[in-house]
Amino acid sequence: MKKLFRHLLDERELRDHRAFLPAFRRAAHELAQIEDEPSLRRLDPALTTFEGWYYGHRQPQRDARRVLRHWLGYSVEALWSPADTVLAHERESPAGDGRATTGAVLDEMRRTAAMAAQRAADFAMGAEHGLIGPETLAIVTDKVAAIVEDYPRVPLSVIWQEMAATQDQVFRLLDGGRIQPSQGRDLGVLATILSFHMAKGSNDMGEPRQAMTQARAAGVAAQWAGHTGLVGLTLGLKSLISYWSNQPGQALHYARQGAAHCTESRGTVSVWLASLEARAAALLGDGQSATAALTRATDLRRRVQPDDLDRLGGLLTFPEAKQLYYEVETRVLLNHSGTDVITSAEQAAAAFADSETAHWAFGDQAGAQCNLALTRLHNDQLDGAAEAARPVLDLEPTRRNLGIVVSVGRVATALTHSPARDARTARDLHQEIEAYSSTAPSRPALTR
Repeated sequence: MKKLFRHLLDERELRDHRAFLPAFRRAAHELAQIEDEPSLRRLDPALTTFEGWYYGHRQPQRDARRVLRHWLGYSVEALWSPADTVLAHERESPAGDGRATTGAVLDEMRRTAAMAAQRAADFAMGAEHGLIGPETLAIVTDKVAAIVEDYPRVPLSVIWQEMAATQDQVFRLLDGGRIQPSQGRDLGVLATILSFHMAKGSNDMGEPRQAMTQARAAGVAAQWAGHTGLVGLTLGLKSLISYWSNQPGQALHYARQGAAHCTESRGTVSVWLASLEARAAALLGDGQSATAALTRATDLRRRVQPDDLDRLGGLLTFPEAKQLYYEVETRVLLNHSGTDVITSAEQAAAAFADSETAHWAFGDQAGAQCNLALTRLHNDQLDGAAEAARPVLDLEPTRRNLGIVVSVGRVATALTHSPARDARTARDLHQEIEAYSSTAPSRPALTR
Protein backbone atom coordinates (compact mmCIF):
# COMPACT_ATOMS: atom_id res chain seq x y z
CA MET A 1 0.00 0.00 0.00
CA LYS A 2 1.30 3.47 -0.92
CA LYS A 3 2.89 5.38 1.95
CA LEU A 4 1.89 8.96 2.67
CA PHE A 5 5.36 10.22 1.72
CA ARG A 6 5.07 8.80 -1.77
CA HIS A 7 1.49 10.06 -2.06
CA LEU A 8 2.55 13.63 -1.22
CA LEU A 9 5.44 13.57 -3.70
CA ASP A 10 3.18 12.20 -6.42
CA GLU A 11 0.72 15.04 -5.74
CA ARG A 12 3.54 17.56 -6.18
CA GLU A 13 4.95 15.76 -9.26
CA LEU A 14 8.23 15.14 -7.40
CA ARG A 15 8.50 11.43 -8.06
CA ASP A 16 11.77 11.92 -9.94
CA HIS A 17 15.00 12.43 -7.95
CA ARG A 18 15.98 15.48 -9.98
CA ALA A 19 12.64 17.13 -9.31
CA PHE A 20 12.69 16.17 -5.62
CA LEU A 21 16.15 17.54 -4.76
CA PRO A 22 15.53 21.29 -5.31
CA ALA A 23 12.41 21.20 -3.12
CA PHE A 24 14.21 19.24 -0.41
CA ARG A 25 17.17 21.65 -0.50
CA ARG A 26 14.92 24.68 -0.15
CA ALA A 27 13.32 23.13 2.90
CA ALA A 28 16.72 22.25 4.37
CA HIS A 29 17.96 25.81 3.88
CA GLU A 30 14.80 27.25 5.44
CA LEU A 31 15.21 25.03 8.48
CA ALA A 32 18.93 25.84 8.71
CA GLN A 33 18.13 29.55 8.89
CA ILE A 34 15.24 29.12 11.32
CA GLU A 35 17.17 26.91 13.72
CA ASP A 36 20.60 28.46 13.09
CA GLU A 37 22.16 25.13 12.10
CA PRO A 38 24.31 25.63 8.96
CA SER A 39 25.02 21.89 8.78
CA LEU A 40 21.46 21.29 7.57
CA ARG A 41 22.36 23.01 4.30
CA ARG A 42 24.65 20.08 3.46
CA LEU A 43 21.87 17.50 3.37
CA ASP A 44 21.64 16.13 -0.14
CA PRO A 45 19.95 12.72 -0.44
CA ALA A 46 21.52 10.49 -3.07
CA LEU A 47 19.46 8.77 -5.74
CA THR A 48 19.51 5.42 -3.93
CA THR A 49 18.47 7.10 -0.68
CA PHE A 50 15.59 8.88 -2.37
CA GLU A 51 14.40 5.70 -4.04
CA GLY A 52 14.51 3.89 -0.69
CA TRP A 53 12.32 6.60 0.81
CA TYR A 54 9.98 6.82 -2.16
CA TYR A 55 9.29 3.09 -2.37
CA GLY A 56 9.05 2.73 1.39
CA HIS A 57 12.05 0.43 1.80
CA ARG A 58 13.80 2.72 4.28
CA GLN A 59 13.14 5.74 6.47
CA PRO A 60 15.25 8.89 6.79
CA GLN A 61 17.63 9.30 9.68
CA ARG A 62 18.57 12.15 11.98
CA ASP A 63 18.48 15.59 10.35
CA ALA A 64 16.69 14.43 7.20
CA ARG A 65 13.69 13.53 9.38
CA ARG A 66 13.57 17.09 10.68
CA VAL A 67 13.70 18.55 7.16
CA LEU A 68 10.85 16.35 5.94
CA ARG A 69 8.80 17.26 9.02
CA HIS A 70 9.42 20.95 8.36
CA TRP A 71 8.64 20.65 4.66
CA LEU A 72 5.69 18.26 4.59
CA GLY A 73 4.25 18.95 8.03
CA TYR A 74 3.94 15.32 9.15
CA SER A 75 5.93 13.19 11.53
CA VAL A 76 8.08 10.50 9.92
CA GLU A 77 5.82 7.89 11.50
CA ALA A 78 2.84 9.40 9.65
CA LEU A 79 4.79 9.80 6.41
CA TRP A 80 5.65 6.10 6.39
CA SER A 81 2.13 5.01 7.23
CA PRO A 82 -0.42 4.06 4.56
CA ALA A 83 -1.66 7.23 2.88
CA ASP A 84 -5.30 6.14 2.94
CA THR A 85 -5.20 5.57 6.69
CA VAL A 86 -3.64 8.94 7.54
CA LEU A 87 -5.86 10.93 5.19
CA ALA A 88 -8.99 9.15 6.40
CA HIS A 89 -8.04 9.99 9.98
CA GLU A 90 -7.62 13.66 9.04
CA ARG A 91 -11.05 13.74 7.40
CA GLU A 92 -12.61 12.26 10.52
CA SER A 93 -10.58 14.41 12.95
CA PRO A 94 -9.67 17.67 11.22
CA ALA A 95 -8.23 19.03 14.45
CA GLY A 96 -6.13 15.93 15.04
CA ASP A 97 -2.39 15.49 14.96
CA GLY A 98 -1.97 15.36 11.16
CA ARG A 99 -0.92 18.16 8.90
CA ALA A 100 -4.41 19.45 8.15
CA THR A 101 -4.19 22.02 10.94
CA THR A 102 -1.20 21.90 13.26
CA GLY A 103 1.36 20.91 10.63
CA ALA A 104 0.26 23.52 8.13
CA VAL A 105 0.20 26.26 10.75
CA LEU A 106 3.64 25.34 12.04
CA ASP A 107 5.02 25.23 8.50
CA GLU A 108 3.73 28.74 7.82
CA MET A 109 5.01 29.99 11.17
CA ARG A 110 8.49 28.76 10.35
CA ARG A 111 8.48 30.51 6.98
CA THR A 112 7.35 33.70 8.68
CA ALA A 113 10.13 33.28 11.24
CA ALA A 114 12.73 32.98 8.46
CA MET A 115 11.53 36.20 6.83
CA ALA A 116 11.39 37.95 10.18
CA ALA A 117 14.96 36.89 10.98
CA GLN A 118 16.17 38.39 7.69
CA ARG A 119 14.26 41.59 8.41
CA ALA A 120 15.82 41.74 11.88
CA ALA A 121 19.28 41.35 10.34
CA ASP A 122 18.56 44.18 7.89
CA PHE A 123 17.41 46.37 10.79
CA ALA A 124 20.48 45.61 12.90
CA MET A 125 22.82 46.43 10.02
CA GLY A 126 21.04 49.70 9.31
CA ALA A 127 20.52 50.75 12.92
CA GLU A 128 24.19 51.06 13.84
CA HIS A 129 24.47 54.58 12.48
CA GLY A 130 27.65 56.55 12.14
CA LEU A 131 30.08 53.69 12.49
CA ILE A 132 29.72 50.00 11.79
CA GLY A 133 28.86 48.26 15.04
CA PRO A 134 29.80 44.79 16.29
CA GLU A 135 26.41 43.29 15.41
CA THR A 136 26.72 44.32 11.77
CA LEU A 137 30.12 42.69 11.50
CA ALA A 138 28.90 39.59 13.31
CA ILE A 139 25.92 39.17 10.97
CA VAL A 140 28.06 39.46 7.84
CA THR A 141 30.77 37.21 9.29
CA ASP A 142 28.18 34.51 10.03
CA LYS A 143 26.87 34.74 6.46
CA VAL A 144 30.36 34.40 5.03
CA ALA A 145 31.11 31.40 7.25
CA ALA A 146 27.94 29.68 6.01
CA ILE A 147 28.87 30.38 2.37
CA VAL A 148 32.37 28.97 2.87
CA GLU A 149 30.92 25.83 4.41
CA ASP A 150 28.21 25.33 1.80
CA TYR A 151 30.02 26.13 -1.44
CA PRO A 152 31.79 22.79 -2.01
CA ARG A 153 28.73 20.78 -1.01
CA VAL A 154 25.65 22.23 -2.68
CA PRO A 155 24.75 23.26 -6.24
CA LEU A 156 25.75 26.82 -7.03
CA SER A 157 22.13 27.74 -7.73
CA VAL A 158 21.27 27.14 -4.07
CA ILE A 159 23.63 29.80 -2.68
CA TRP A 160 24.37 32.14 -5.61
CA GLN A 161 21.87 34.86 -4.69
CA GLU A 162 22.99 34.85 -1.06
CA MET A 163 26.63 35.15 -2.12
CA ALA A 164 25.96 38.06 -4.45
CA ALA A 165 23.80 39.88 -1.90
CA THR A 166 26.35 39.44 0.89
CA GLN A 167 29.18 40.65 -1.34
CA ASP A 168 27.11 43.72 -2.17
CA GLN A 169 26.50 44.35 1.56
CA VAL A 170 30.22 44.22 2.31
CA PHE A 171 31.09 46.50 -0.61
CA ARG A 172 28.48 48.99 0.59
CA LEU A 173 29.96 48.95 4.07
CA LEU A 174 33.42 49.56 2.65
CA ASP A 175 32.16 52.35 0.39
CA GLY A 176 30.05 53.98 3.10
CA GLY A 177 32.91 55.59 4.97
CA ARG A 178 31.68 54.35 8.35
CA ILE A 179 34.68 52.14 9.03
CA GLN A 180 36.67 52.30 12.22
CA PRO A 181 40.41 51.73 11.68
CA SER A 182 40.25 48.38 13.44
CA GLN A 183 37.42 47.22 11.15
CA GLY A 184 39.14 47.85 7.83
CA ARG A 185 41.13 44.63 7.90
CA ASP A 186 38.12 42.53 8.94
CA LEU A 187 35.97 43.91 6.14
CA GLY A 188 38.84 43.49 3.68
CA VAL A 189 39.11 39.82 4.63
CA LEU A 190 35.36 39.33 4.21
CA ALA A 191 35.39 41.13 0.84
CA THR A 192 38.26 38.92 -0.31
CA ILE A 193 36.54 35.69 0.69
CA LEU A 194 33.24 36.69 -0.93
CA SER A 195 34.91 37.85 -4.15
CA PHE A 196 36.94 34.63 -4.18
CA HIS A 197 33.74 32.57 -4.07
CA MET A 198 32.00 34.77 -6.63
CA ALA A 199 35.00 34.27 -8.93
CA LYS A 200 34.89 30.51 -8.41
CA GLY A 201 31.14 30.53 -9.08
CA SER A 202 31.52 32.55 -12.27
CA ASN A 203 34.17 30.14 -13.48
CA ASP A 204 32.01 27.15 -12.57
CA MET A 205 29.29 28.64 -14.78
CA GLY A 206 31.70 28.87 -17.70
CA GLU A 207 32.33 32.64 -17.48
CA PRO A 208 36.11 32.95 -17.11
CA ARG A 209 36.23 36.69 -17.87
CA GLN A 210 33.75 37.49 -15.13
CA ALA A 211 35.62 35.10 -12.88
CA MET A 212 38.92 36.88 -13.47
CA THR A 213 37.31 40.25 -12.73
CA GLN A 214 36.08 38.93 -9.40
CA ALA A 215 39.49 37.39 -8.73
CA ARG A 216 41.17 40.74 -9.33
CA ALA A 217 38.74 42.39 -6.90
CA ALA A 218 39.60 39.68 -4.38
CA GLY A 219 43.30 40.43 -4.88
CA VAL A 220 42.77 44.16 -4.25
CA ALA A 221 40.79 43.43 -1.07
CA ALA A 222 43.44 40.96 0.13
CA GLN A 223 46.19 43.55 -0.36
CA TRP A 224 44.10 46.12 1.48
CA ALA A 225 43.60 43.69 4.35
CA GLY A 226 47.33 43.00 4.41
CA HIS A 227 46.71 39.24 4.60
CA THR A 228 49.56 37.27 3.01
CA GLY A 229 47.64 33.99 2.87
CA LEU A 230 44.69 35.60 1.13
CA VAL A 231 46.94 37.29 -1.43
CA GLY A 232 48.42 33.88 -2.22
CA LEU A 233 44.95 32.39 -2.34
CA THR A 234 43.75 34.93 -4.91
CA LEU A 235 46.78 34.26 -7.09
CA GLY A 236 46.02 30.55 -6.83
CA LEU A 237 42.47 31.33 -7.87
CA LYS A 238 43.72 33.10 -11.00
CA SER A 239 45.81 30.02 -11.76
CA LEU A 240 42.75 27.81 -11.31
CA ILE A 241 40.62 29.96 -13.65
CA SER A 242 43.37 29.93 -16.28
CA TYR A 243 43.82 26.17 -15.96
CA TRP A 244 40.16 25.37 -16.60
CA SER A 245 40.15 27.92 -19.45
CA ASN A 246 42.90 25.92 -21.18
CA GLN A 247 45.53 28.62 -20.63
CA PRO A 248 48.25 26.56 -18.93
CA GLY A 249 50.96 29.19 -19.44
CA GLN A 250 48.93 31.74 -17.49
CA ALA A 251 48.02 29.12 -14.91
CA LEU A 252 51.70 28.35 -14.37
CA HIS A 253 52.58 32.05 -14.10
CA TYR A 254 49.98 32.78 -11.42
CA ALA A 255 50.83 29.66 -9.40
CA ARG A 256 54.51 30.59 -9.32
CA GLN A 257 53.69 34.20 -8.51
CA GLY A 258 51.59 33.03 -5.58
CA ALA A 259 54.33 30.69 -4.37
CA ALA A 260 56.87 33.53 -4.44
CA HIS A 261 54.50 35.65 -2.39
CA CYS A 262 53.89 32.94 0.23
CA THR A 263 57.42 31.79 1.00
CA GLU A 264 56.86 32.35 4.73
CA SER A 265 53.36 30.88 4.83
CA ARG A 266 52.82 27.71 6.84
CA GLY A 267 49.17 27.27 5.91
CA THR A 268 47.97 24.86 3.24
CA VAL A 269 47.72 27.62 0.63
CA SER A 270 51.43 27.06 -0.11
CA VAL A 271 50.74 23.37 -0.81
CA TRP A 272 47.84 24.33 -3.09
CA LEU A 273 50.01 26.73 -5.08
CA ALA A 274 52.67 24.06 -5.65
CA SER A 275 49.99 21.56 -6.70
CA LEU A 276 48.46 24.11 -9.07
CA GLU A 277 51.91 24.63 -10.58
CA ALA A 278 52.27 20.88 -11.09
CA ARG A 279 48.96 20.59 -12.94
CA ALA A 280 49.66 23.62 -15.12
CA ALA A 281 53.13 22.35 -16.04
CA ALA A 282 51.66 18.94 -16.86
CA LEU A 283 49.06 20.53 -19.12
CA LEU A 284 51.97 22.21 -20.93
CA GLY A 285 53.67 18.84 -21.25
CA ASP A 286 56.57 19.90 -19.01
CA GLY A 287 57.09 16.71 -17.03
CA GLN A 288 60.26 17.88 -15.29
CA SER A 289 58.66 21.02 -13.86
CA ALA A 290 55.50 19.14 -12.93
CA THR A 291 57.43 16.49 -11.03
CA ALA A 292 59.51 19.10 -9.23
CA ALA A 293 56.36 20.95 -8.18
CA LEU A 294 54.82 17.73 -6.85
CA THR A 295 57.95 17.09 -4.80
CA ARG A 296 57.82 20.61 -3.42
CA ALA A 297 54.14 20.18 -2.50
CA THR A 298 55.04 17.04 -0.55
CA ASP A 299 57.82 18.88 1.30
CA LEU A 300 55.54 21.82 2.10
CA ARG A 301 52.90 19.47 3.48
CA ARG A 302 55.34 18.22 6.12
CA ARG A 303 55.74 21.69 7.60
CA VAL A 304 52.11 22.82 7.44
CA GLN A 305 50.77 24.64 10.48
CA PRO A 306 47.02 25.33 9.93
CA ASP A 307 46.25 29.04 9.82
CA ASP A 308 43.06 31.09 9.99
CA LEU A 309 42.10 30.19 6.41
CA ASP A 310 42.50 26.48 7.12
CA ARG A 311 40.26 26.85 10.14
CA LEU A 312 37.56 28.44 7.98
CA GLY A 313 37.69 25.38 5.72
CA GLY A 314 35.83 24.90 2.45
CA LEU A 315 37.75 26.18 -0.56
CA LEU A 316 40.10 28.11 1.72
CA THR A 317 41.97 25.02 2.86
CA PHE A 318 43.79 22.32 0.89
CA PRO A 319 43.49 18.94 2.63
CA GLU A 320 45.67 15.93 1.88
CA ALA A 321 42.85 14.22 -0.02
CA LYS A 322 42.71 17.12 -2.45
CA GLN A 323 46.48 17.15 -2.80
CA LEU A 324 46.36 13.49 -3.83
CA TYR A 325 43.63 14.30 -6.36
CA TYR A 326 45.83 17.04 -7.89
CA GLU A 327 48.84 14.71 -7.93
CA VAL A 328 46.89 12.02 -9.79
CA GLU A 329 45.58 14.59 -12.28
CA THR A 330 49.12 15.78 -12.91
CA ARG A 331 50.26 12.25 -13.65
CA VAL A 332 47.22 11.61 -15.86
CA LEU A 333 47.99 14.73 -17.89
CA LEU A 334 51.53 13.45 -18.33
CA ASN A 335 50.08 10.17 -19.65
CA HIS A 336 51.63 8.12 -16.87
CA SER A 337 50.31 4.58 -16.59
CA GLY A 338 50.91 1.52 -14.44
CA THR A 339 49.46 -0.06 -11.35
CA ASP A 340 50.93 2.58 -9.02
CA VAL A 341 49.01 5.35 -10.83
CA ILE A 342 45.81 3.33 -10.71
CA THR A 343 46.32 2.68 -7.01
CA SER A 344 46.79 6.40 -6.31
CA ALA A 345 43.71 7.23 -8.42
CA GLU A 346 41.65 4.68 -6.50
CA GLN A 347 42.84 6.16 -3.21
CA ALA A 348 41.94 9.67 -4.34
CA ALA A 349 38.46 8.57 -5.42
CA ALA A 350 37.96 6.70 -2.14
CA ALA A 351 38.96 9.82 -0.18
CA PHE A 352 35.92 11.66 -1.58
CA ALA A 353 33.47 8.78 -1.44
CA ASP A 354 31.94 9.77 1.91
CA SER A 355 30.00 13.04 1.78
CA GLU A 356 30.07 13.23 5.59
CA THR A 357 33.81 13.91 5.73
CA ALA A 358 34.85 17.50 6.41
CA HIS A 359 36.87 17.83 3.19
CA TRP A 360 34.20 16.41 0.85
CA ALA A 361 33.28 18.42 -2.23
CA PHE A 362 31.16 17.18 -5.11
CA GLY A 363 33.48 18.81 -7.67
CA ASP A 364 36.56 17.11 -6.24
CA GLN A 365 34.73 13.80 -6.07
CA ALA A 366 33.77 14.09 -9.74
CA GLY A 367 37.30 15.09 -10.74
CA ALA A 368 38.81 12.18 -8.83
CA GLN A 369 36.38 9.77 -10.50
CA CYS A 370 37.26 11.10 -13.96
CA ASN A 371 40.96 10.75 -13.22
CA LEU A 372 40.34 7.16 -12.14
CA ALA A 373 38.54 6.53 -15.42
CA LEU A 374 41.48 8.00 -17.33
CA THR A 375 44.09 5.92 -15.52
CA ARG A 376 42.09 2.80 -16.31
CA LEU A 377 41.79 3.78 -19.96
CA HIS A 378 45.54 4.32 -20.08
CA ASN A 379 45.86 0.75 -18.85
CA ASP A 380 43.30 -0.66 -21.32
CA GLN A 381 40.63 -1.27 -18.66
CA LEU A 382 37.56 -0.06 -20.57
CA ASP A 383 34.91 -1.57 -18.29
CA GLY A 384 36.68 -0.18 -15.22
CA ALA A 385 36.81 3.25 -16.83
CA ALA A 386 33.09 3.18 -17.57
CA GLU A 387 32.41 2.16 -13.98
CA ALA A 388 34.52 5.03 -12.63
CA ALA A 389 32.79 7.59 -14.87
CA ARG A 390 29.27 6.45 -14.00
CA PRO A 391 28.80 8.52 -10.78
CA VAL A 392 29.88 11.65 -12.65
CA LEU A 393 27.55 11.03 -15.58
CA ASP A 394 24.70 10.55 -13.12
CA LEU A 395 25.18 14.02 -11.63
CA GLU A 396 22.14 16.24 -12.08
CA PRO A 397 22.68 19.22 -14.43
CA THR A 398 22.82 21.77 -11.58
CA ARG A 399 26.11 20.21 -10.43
CA ARG A 400 27.79 19.99 -13.85
CA ASN A 401 30.18 22.89 -13.45
CA LEU A 402 32.94 23.82 -15.87
CA GLY A 403 35.66 21.79 -14.17
CA ILE A 404 33.53 18.67 -14.13
CA VAL A 405 32.59 19.05 -17.80
CA VAL A 406 36.23 19.56 -18.82
CA SER A 407 37.22 16.46 -16.83
CA VAL A 408 34.48 14.41 -18.47
CA GLY A 409 35.59 15.75 -21.85
CA ARG A 410 39.08 14.42 -21.20
CA VAL A 411 37.57 10.98 -20.76
CA ALA A 412 35.84 11.35 -24.13
CA THR A 413 39.13 12.39 -25.77
CA ALA A 414 40.93 9.41 -24.23
CA LEU A 415 38.20 7.11 -25.53
CA THR A 416 38.83 8.24 -29.11
CA HIS A 417 42.50 7.23 -28.76
CA SER A 418 41.83 3.98 -26.93
CA PRO A 419 42.52 0.66 -28.71
CA ALA A 420 39.00 -0.29 -27.59
CA ARG A 421 37.38 2.81 -29.11
CA ASP A 422 35.24 0.71 -31.47
CA ALA A 423 33.88 -1.47 -28.67
CA ARG A 424 30.19 -1.07 -27.87
CA THR A 425 30.95 0.12 -24.33
CA ALA A 426 33.32 2.82 -25.62
CA ARG A 427 30.87 4.06 -28.26
CA ASP A 428 27.99 4.19 -25.77
CA LEU A 429 30.11 6.00 -23.19
CA HIS A 430 31.35 8.55 -25.72
CA GLN A 431 27.81 9.21 -26.91
CA GLU A 432 26.59 9.70 -23.35
CA ILE A 433 29.39 12.17 -22.63
CA GLU A 434 28.47 14.22 -25.68
CA ALA A 435 24.88 14.47 -24.47
CA TYR A 436 26.10 15.24 -20.94
CA SER A 437 28.30 18.11 -22.04
CA SER A 438 25.48 19.72 -24.01
CA THR A 439 23.56 20.39 -20.77
CA ALA A 440 26.49 22.06 -19.01
CA PRO A 441 28.19 25.50 -19.08
CA SER A 442 29.93 26.74 -22.21
CA ARG A 443 33.59 25.86 -22.09
CA PRO A 444 36.93 26.22 -23.86
CA ALA A 445 38.72 23.40 -25.64
CA LEU A 446 38.89 20.21 -23.61
CA THR A 447 42.38 19.10 -24.61
CA ARG A 448 45.80 20.58 -24.53
